[in-house]
Amino acid sequence: MKLKRSYLVPLSLLLAATLCSLSLPQQEERAKNLKVLPKNISHEELEKEMRSFNKALGVKCDFCHARQTDNPKKLDFASDDKEEKETARDMMRMTMRINKKYFKSGKDEQGQQMMTVTCYTCHNGQKEPASKPPASATPPPPPAPPVPQEAPQQH
Repeated sequence: MKLKRSYLVPLSLLLAATLCSLSLPQQEERAKNLKVLPKNISHEELEKEMRSFNKALGVKCDFCHARQTDNPKKLDFASDDKEEKETARDMMRMTMRINKKYFKSGKDEQGQQMMTVTCYTCHNGQKEPASKPPASATPPPPPAPPVPQEAPQQH
């Protein structure tokens, strides 16, 4: 019986420590290989940012992110294998510079969000931004000048 008690205390302590560690909040896994976005960005904010790129360019995640070599059904988000990923980084830097120089980083004097340049500003939901309006998007002709009406004659 003495032998069993000697095992009981350490096993109880081990079980208590394991249960306590499971109840502690787990540290969020941080994204790897961030070069433009903040290194401490939350997972939720990162997903929100990525979804905005999806919508602005009308693309899916694999447009910029390479597939994993060992499991092609999954994406390797840290990989720099695709040229489009570096292009996206360059475009992010460009819009950040434009917004800082011309739009005070998107805040007015009261600290309220104001007009900024985003991916959508140029891409309009397309992979490549258009350099000119489509031929079918010709502006309407100017309105015709008003026709002078004759004044009624008095007799």
